Amino acid sequence: KLRVRIESVELINTIREKVPGIALRTTLISGYPGETEEDFEETYSFVERMRFDRLGIFNYSHEENTHAHGMEDILSQEEKQARANQLMEVQEQISYDLNQEKIGKTFKVLIDKKEGGHFVGRTEFDSVEVDNEVLIDAATQYCRVGDFVNVKVYDATEFDLYATVVD
Repeated sequence: KLRVRIESVELINTIREKVPGIALRTTLISGYPGETEEDFEETYSFVERMRFDRLGIFNYSHEENTHAHGMEDILSQEEKQARANQLMEVQEQISYDLNQEKIGKTFKVLIDKKEGGHFVGRTEFDSVEVDNEVLIDAATQYCRVGDFVNVKVYDATEFDLYATVVD
């Protein structure tokens, strides 16, 4: 277990070193059968140290025809959800910090839709309907759905970037 963790850290560091500006994402399972408090604390620490650009978390549930289906599920749904919430709290802060670093920078954005008072787009690092959204004020700027536009970020929250179109 320790060897896998060390190899994972080394691999992530190597990727970031060789591909500057890369966005890394991962998905975790909360409450996998046999997960101890120590396992959870290691996962929490790993997420804190690796500072993934995007992180998804799912609570474990028995699925037929999987290796873990016959394993004893020792954690309650409430405990699985509590652990998932703790991981998402640390990820929200990481995402906020990383998004704050984007303020003042320009990105190429694909416009996905117009919703409410904003055109909604995403950068090359974001998956539609899952990740960060780039919001452009529709009252002051026009974007065509399906087009790529260059935008400059002027504000950011945990999961959204606010931007204006630039040439």
